[in-house]
Amino acid sequence: MDAPTPPLYIDCPEDVAVAARALAGGAIVAAAFANFYVIVTRPDPATVRRANLAKGRPVHQIGSITTAIGRIPGMFDWTRISPRLPVGRVRALMDALYGAGPFGFRGPAAERLPEHLTQVDQGLRTTQVIAPGLTCPSNAFFERALAEIGSDHLYITSANRSRHLTGSAEEPAHWKAGALAADFAHLDDLVLLVHRDEAAARAAYPAYLTTSVTLLSFHAPEGDLEEPPVLTVDRHGSLHLDDVRRAAAPLGLQVRLAGGARQRLRVRGYAGALV
Repeated sequence: MDAPTPPLYIDCPEDVAVAARALAGGAIVAAAFANFYVIVTRPDPATVRRANLAKGRPVHQIGSITTAIGRIPGMFDWTRISPRLPVGRVRALMDALYGAGPFGFRGPAAERLPEHLTQVDQGLRTTQVIAPGLTCPSNAFFERALAEIGSDHLYITSANRSRHLTGSAEEPAHWKAGALAADFAHLDDLVLLVHRDEAAARAAYPAYLTTSVTLLSFHAPEGDLEEPPVLTVDRHGSLHLDDVRRAAAPLGLQVRLAGGARQRLRVRGYAGALV
C-alpha cells in the first residue's frame, strides 16, 4: 500500500510553492481561505470549464476571480463607476471590509478580464472579486500562483459540489479538508493546501460564519439623488448584513439586501465523525 501523501499547509512557504506550481500546471487546488476552503485554478477558459464540470456545474457558468490583496483595486474599471458614488468611499469600504476578513465585491470589470469571468448587468460589464482578507496566509499563495502563471488574477469558486449535481436546494462550502477531499475524490490532480489548525482558523474570524463570503455590488447604486447611495448585497454569506452596514455608514453609504439575498447562506454540517 502506498504511503499517504503528506498534507500541504497554507502557512508553509515550501508547500505554497508546490501548490502554486501544480496550479500553473493545470491542477485544481482546494485552498485554505480565512475560516473555510475554496477552489482555485488558472483563469483560462479550458481550466474553468473543467472546474465547473468537477463540481457538477453547467460547463459555461460564469466564474468569480481572486487575487492577492494589494491587486484587488486593479480588477475594476473605476472610470465606469457611477458619478453618484465617489470612488474614494468605495475604496475605503473595500479597505475596511477586506481588512477585517473574507468578503466579495462586484463592480465594473477591468477591460482586460475575459468574458467567462465577467457578467453584463444593467448594461455594464461586471466582475466578482472574492478575497480572504488582509491577514490570511492564502495571499502569499495567490501571489506565488500569479507569478507562476504570469497573470494578475485567478479563478475561484466555492469548495463544494454543485446543487445541480446533488439535487439539494443549497450546497454550503466546506470548512473541513477531509470532507472536501472525499467530495472531490474523482479528481486525480486535486491539490489540498490546508489550514494547519482548522479550529484556530475558525476562531480567528469570530464574526464570520464558515461559509461563502457576503457579496456587495457597487456598479449600480440605488436611491434618491439627495440621499446617500444604496449598495446592494447580492449574497448574504459569512459576514452579517449589520456588520456591512456598520462599515458603510461612516462613509455615507447605505446597504440593503437584494431580493435574492433574503435568505442567508447556510453553514455546512458534518456527521459526528467529522466534527
